[in-house]
Amino acid sequence: MTIRVLLADDQPLVRAGLRMVIGGTSDVDVIGEAGTGVQAVQLAKEVRPDVVLMDIRMPGMDGIEATQMITAEMLPTHVLVLTTFDDDENVYGALRAGASGFLVKDMALDDILTAIRVVAAGDALLAPSVTRRLIEEFTARPHTRTHRPRELNSVTGREREILTLVGRGLSNAEIAAHLYISPGTAKAHVASLLTKLGARDRVQLVIIAYDAGLVSPSG
Repeated sequence: MTIRVLLADDQPLVRAGLRMVIGGTSDVDVIGEAGTGVQAVQLAKEVRPDVVLMDIRMPGMDGIEATQMITAEMLPTHVLVLTTFDDDENVYGALRAGASGFLVKDMALDDILTAIRVVAAGDALLAPSVTRRLIEEFTARPHTRTHRPRELNSVTGREREILTLVGRGLSNAEIAAHLYISPGTAKAHVASLLTKLGARDRVQLVIIAYDAGLVSPSG
């Protein structure tokens, strides 16, 4: 099954580069391009892609607002945000808007392709550097630390291991490889953690893992 991708970036050169890389694969296909957030929303409604590669900074409607509108439409579409991260301070807004993952633009192209496949499969993904930044931001806001280690009493030893790996930014596939379990088993454990800890998404699991002392900004 081919993964259908919509590229949303105001730089034609970036879109051309991504299209060229994706065009060399057999399982991923670019079905549209948008240079603004408004165009991204309109095209997402029209062509209903599996994944939107969304830049944050675009003229008019930015990527955060576009992400919010796309996710509000309940489309079968996952938004994967591309950020330069040196100057993008709106990643947290995109989290609230419903983005399924974050990538930095200097990532290896093969890693970007892997991320597209992971997100299209319904898994959330954060680039390790983005996860680290989220943790650092979290530590700078002590008033947000609402989870305590005692809340992990219902978590099994295996789930604690998996929570630690989620906190380090690993995908379900990477967790499976690390623990020598199947991706399906890893996914089931993550789903169990979301339920037991009352977490909305994978990003909240990262925060809980930090607050419980399972991970730290230094890794």
